[in-house]
Amino acid sequence: MKEHTQLREFWENRLQSDWTESGVGYKQLGRAFNIWMYRVRAEGFRREVATLGLDLRDARVLDVGSGTGFYVRRWQELGAKSITGCDLTDAAVHRLRGRFPSARFLRLDIADPGGALDPASFDVVSVMDMLFHITDDTRYRAALRAIGEAVRPGGVFVLSENFLHRPEQRGDHQVNHTLPWITAALDEAGFDVVRRVPMLVLMNAQVDAHPLWRKLWGGLLRAVTLTEITGWLAGALLYPLERRLVRILRESPTTELMICRRR
Repeated sequence: MKEHTQLREFWENRLQSDWTESGVGYKQLGRAFNIWMYRVRAEGFRREVATLGLDLRDARVLDVGSGTGFYVRRWQELGAKSITGCDLTDAAVHRLRGRFPSARFLRLDIADPGGALDPASFDVVSVMDMLFHITDDTRYRAALRAIGEAVRPGGVFVLSENFLHRPEQRGDHQVNHTLPWITAALDEAGFDVVRRVPMLVLMNAQVDAHPLWRKLWGGLLRAVTLTEITGWLAGALLYPLERRLVRILRESPTTELMICRRR
């Protein structure tokens, strides 16, 4: 497992050199395929948040791990006016401030925010495709506690994770935890789970599938995305199927979206 300083340097360099969908997404599949993948993510995010009945015109929104600002843009589309974003890297924060002049952006480590976030100062917090990159379990739980302190009682927490039913998987830059481990950590941070739905099904690594299927499908995805042209075509072909699958399935072998409320 990489040290925290090494992880920060990894993301600083990655976002400095590639501040696009592939920089924050599944880089090996190329930008063209990731663009299609993020279209599915956007639709699912908007659909689930829209069901919460939030008056976003007056809500205070915090987006953690903002990256390229993909979900900052989604909050704006949903009508949010007061948005604070934060990221571990200077590369992202500097560019985010130029891209979204009406929002506020902080360079901070959510596992150790150092008083940068006022207690109970946000109505809704989003942490999308980021928590599994916190590879130290103590820091992961610390991040959830910091988020729990930042959101008001009754406030909403929207997150995406892999929520494994299979044994956890550990790598240098990503740890996929089990569903029971994550829900226990959320409970400790003061959150109640409202629901969990698929965010992607086929357009991402099959981390919660049988190892043979995971290897076969992963190899196929990498093969059909060897060029940006074939990656775009593969994404375009999978897109309508993926949109349907995330609506009809209750479980996913890859990334899922979870809605929680602060007690």
